Amino acid sequence: MAIYQSTIKRTLILFTAMTLLLTSCVEKEKAAPSIAKTLVIQPFSGISQNQVDNVSKQLRKHFRTVKISKEIDLPQSAFYPPRQRYRADSLLSFLLTNEPDQKVTVLGVTDKDISVGKNDIIDWGVMGLSYRPGRSSVVSTFRLSKTQVQEQLYKVAVHELGHASGLPHCQLKTCYMRNADGGNPLNEETGFCEKCKSYLVERNWIL
Repeated sequence: MAIYQSTIKRTLILFTAMTLLLTSCVEKEKAAPSIAKTLVIQPFSGISQNQVDNVSKQLRKHFRTVKISKEIDLPQSAFYPPRQRYRADSLLSFLLTNEPDQKVTVLGVTDKDISVGKNDIIDWGVMGLSYRPGRSSVVSTFRLSKTQVQEQLYKVAVHELGHASGLPHCQLKTCYMRNADGGNPLNEETGFCEKCKSYLVERNWIL
């Protein structure tokens, strides 16, 4: 799922974020800022260190430098009491404040349920969220398959980081940037399609 950040001001435009994975991609957009070459993974309390280490290892295939920050608590300011979960849009803002270096892209990772507002729905559960384009993304393992969490966490992470690089959703069902349309099609995804791959390579991804 992505939040679009215009060149004039950062506006929160929600993509068709699905309860299970937020995926999809159309025609190549206008040039977006290149994603930072340094990716910082910010673990939140409760996430498995093994899961953090594994997704870090996989993301090193795409980013020249990947660092793991010390685990921190989720900010209470992002907690949504009525549903006992955390607002993903608030977490994006928190991550930017916590990592002010403009040369760094930060990926928050949590095992807690996260959500955003979607159209007339006040609180919609999601697996991840990102500014599009932007420097911060957040992903959660809460809605992932418990038997395939490592593989699915990687796919959600590259999906959100793709949005951070400016990619919209993709119409190809095998692409990491596809739109899930309310389901969980992760097992159908095999990689970035050629169009999405070309877009990301132009923005410093290693693919």
